[in-house]
Amino acid sequence: MSIGKTGRIWIALAVVAGLLAGCGGDEDQGAEGQLSVVTTTSVLSSLTEKVGGDLVAVEPLMGPGVDPHTFELTPGDVRAVADADLVFFNGIGLDDYLMDDVESANDAANIVIVTDGIDLLESEDHEDEAEKDQEEDDHDHGAFDPHVWLDPIRVEMMVDNIADALAGADPDNASIYRNNATAYRETLEETDRQIRALIDEIPEDHRKLVTNHDAFEYFARRYGLEIIGTVIPGTSSEADPSASDIAELTQLIEEENVRAIFAEALIDPKVAESLASDTGVEIVYGLYTGQVGEEGSGAETVDGMLLANAEKISEALR
Repeated sequence: MSIGKTGRIWIALAVVAGLLAGCGGDEDQGAEGQLSVVTTTSVLSSLTEKVGGDLVAVEPLMGPGVDPHTFELTPGDVRAVADADLVFFNGIGLDDYLMDDVESANDAANIVIVTDGIDLLESEDHEDEAEKDQEEDDHDHGAFDPHVWLDPIRVEMMVDNIADALAGADPDNASIYRNNATAYRETLEETDRQIRALIDEIPEDHRKLVTNHDAFEYFARRYGLEIIGTVIPGTSSEADPSASDIAELTQLIEEENVRAIFAEALIDPKVAESLASDTGVEIVYGLYTGQVGEEGSGAETVDGMLLANAEKISEALR
């Protein structure tokens, strides 16, 4: 008998509930006095570590190398959620599908949507997605593009929301969280200046992007780049391009004299490589979209990830 995704998750919840009951309670996830925070993505984990410092024990459900579009909870994830004081979500359709299961694992945790209040861009593929019958495992982003963390100025509001949530849960240390948030906002503003300087080195008629999937609209709007097209249609990495999609994009690349195709770290580059070969255009690997980099990569923070992307884009398009 086949067990679907929902069945697997409920089995995991039952197993964890049994383990917790059998142990008569567990030690807190973090050290004594630390807030225990679970985040859905490594992007949120990195931001929370910057704001929380040593006062917060942070655990991402999706660490580096995990695509948010295809993730499913494991029993270990459910156990982490069960122990958490706070659970941080990106929202905007990226991780909303996890909400019911997180609430089932820990109905006492304070669930925070870190992107609340951010000015959002509409998702261009929403109308097409709305026409499809959504299967249980589809991760529909809905009406808006969730990739807000690719604009450092929008990230500043995420940082403030994290500081507010930590201060609310731990008022004795509220001033520390707010001071850390202010310091990281300054880092993001400096990152914004560095990125703009890198993009300014690209001739205006070269500022054209073709990427694996539609994740870079916030980045492009911020820095005056034009998204010519994407290999995978839409803001979800799960969609498949049709032959007509590829033919249309091939024509656009040739007509617009696109200089590079950018392949993201989490997405199989096979189709992008074929497209680059057919058009004679350079392919650039390893852009970060749904994750920060591994420890030691230089992209393990949100500011580092954004700067790493900008350096690759600037070098390829100059």
